[in-house]
Amino acid sequence: MDHKEKAAEIKLFILDVDGVLTDGRIVINDLGQEIKTFDAKDGYGLVRLIKAGIDVIIISGRKSRAVEYRAENLGIQEVYQGVNDKKTLYHDLLKQKGILKNQACCIGDDIPDIPMLRDAGLSVAVADAVKEVREMADYVTKKKGGNGAVREICELILKSKSLWN
Repeated sequence: MDHKEKAAEIKLFILDVDGVLTDGRIVINDLGQEIKTFDAKDGYGLVRLIKAGIDVIIISGRKSRAVEYRAENLGIQEVYQGVNDKKTLYHDLLKQKGILKNQACCIGDDIPDIPMLRDAGLSVAVADAVKEVREMADYVTKKKGGNGAVREICELILKSKSLWN
């Protein structure tokens, strides 16, 4: 099955933050406040997924208030931060929601994402992901993390379901 066929099955979209929803840079100002930049086009794609009835969940290894604000702004209800074992949480979420593995898409960029990506129905690496992630993914985006990669996958999923106009 190719990535377009896999995309047509997706009901759950799980994404990492640093390096996926952002460009991976962590900016800390003189007051110790963390600043992240997010791509508006990525946000629009996520809102379209949610409106289409696809569950969007953020799973991040780090904790950041900026991520909570962004998720709230986009209407993302579930945000898990400070997660060391993404694979276990991923499987727990599948069980809770009654979602089959082939109905889940996971997008990541670095080594901690690999166990979760390996078990996803559609595994996606952003263009600037580390080599190990790019090599094992079903699909590698043309765009880099924080620069439209998430939007690219949102469009792929929605177009595969004839929900993008």
